[in-house]
Amino acid sequence: MSSTDSDSDSVAAAWFAAFSSGALAQDSADDSPVSLLAVTSIGAPTITGARNPRNELRIEAYGAIDEANCAIGLARLAISTNPEWARVDATLLCVQNDLFDLGADLCLPATGARPDYEPLRVVQSQVDRLESRIAELSMDLQSLNSFVLPGGSAAAAALHSARATTLRAERRLTDLAAAQGETIGEPAVRYINRLSQMLFVAARYVNRKGEGDILWTPGQKA
Repeated sequence: MSSTDSDSDSVAAAWFAAFSSGALAQDSADDSPVSLLAVTSIGAPTITGARNPRNELRIEAYGAIDEANCAIGLARLAISTNPEWARVDATLLCVQNDLFDLGADLCLPATGARPDYEPLRVVQSQVDRLESRIAELSMDLQSLNSFVLPGGSAAAAALHSARATTLRAERRLTDLAAAQGETIGEPAVRYINRLSQMLFVAARYVNRKGEGDILWTPGQKA
């Protein structure tokens, strides 16, 4: 990778980081250029500098990915108390980095034009790695014969909350991918789909490998 490629990827990641942290610029009354890292009341620019309304689908997707990453950060705090969950924490740290890759991917919409550099994209190997973690954690789990209620332990509840937040991010990405004129790489959509599955498996894993799960009782009235 050339230094230009690396710089471009860094800019994309920095833009998403600035969006995630709420970095703002002063509103401008004229048509002066907007800072690359600016999000104003007029709207938020893409990495290319074009303004987008704050509720535009792609901007919604940025925010949903940011929310999922924050929820995973809280889940990591909840599981950090037990060294037996170190493998789960290591996986989640990797996921948090992947989500910044995904944010950078979304910041550079695929237009079909040949770019001057290779943009940072979520790739199939990242999806494969996540699927491997799902398989590894699942091997130790008790089989299920009912739906699981979110909870059982503080750590599991935090992971279930992150799972639900990730599912919302998946819906936003799916909406964006289906929108006319929008394009998202298939690995990006697959990754966010597999992530919610991984968080479900991780929640069961920290619930004493499923022994601490609380199962749904259909029709319970009391």
